[in-house]
Amino acid sequence: MANERLRDAILRNGLTPVAVAERIGVDPKTVERWITQDRTPYPRHQHAIAAIVRQDVPYLWPKAVTPEKASRIGQSEMIQLYSRRSSVPYDLWHQLIERAEQRIDVLAYAGLFLVEQDPRLIDTLHQKAIDGVAVTVLLGDPTSAAIERKSVEEGAPGVMSAKIRQVQQYYGRLDGIPGVKVRYHDTTLYNSIYRFDDEMLVNMHVLGFPAPHAPVMHLRKLNGGDLFRTYSDSFDRVLAASKSQPGDKVAT
Repeated sequence: MANERLRDAILRNGLTPVAVAERIGVDPKTVERWITQDRTPYPRHQHAIAAIVRQDVPYLWPKAVTPEKASRIGQSEMIQLYSRRSSVPYDLWHQLIERAEQRIDVLAYAGLFLVEQDPRLIDTLHQKAIDGVAVTVLLGDPTSAAIERKSVEEGAPGVMSAKIRQVQQYYGRLDGIPGVKVRYHDTTLYNSIYRFDDEMLVNMHVLGFPAPHAPVMHLRKLNGGDLFRTYSDSFDRVLAASKSQPGDKVAT
């Protein structure tokens, strides 16, 4: 059985088995066997190829990383744990946004603090999109029951919807900009997720506490780890169920 994921990843990057073989220092026939016979390379070659084709090792070779190993690697993906979001240095947010070259993802209910702490954020995101960075912002649907339930749980009925409508005025300036998506969800969030290429800030949600008083994990993706991937998958699931406008019944 052929490894179609590996074949596709090589072709998508404009490469050939011969080119891959030259870059990692093996015989081209060896690369062909990895593709056509689904042979599993040595770990050092797995990581080298994954870096070349910009994919995860577990995606290219699902059986290569055991759950136990993925868990161990995942522990090393955590750079820092902050006891509350208000303890995360502003400079860190700024650096992660400025360094992003491929993607900036925001999943929150409102995330109003981002535009409040950086008045130039929208201009920065606009420029990032012009430079080729994919910007995706997922906000809570202010018309949904899930949003009002969140407000009630925090002891402030109606406040979350108001925050979302306020932040809409900022992100509205990005309407029509190629490379920018601003969409809405009615998901019950267990975490707010802020991804900047291969780094991520995950703001945990704690019942009865507003987000600024809940912990934040700073993660950096490692090949074969499962912690970063878990939250990336969560973001993708919310994106898949998101809506173009508040009040829409189905994703469009």
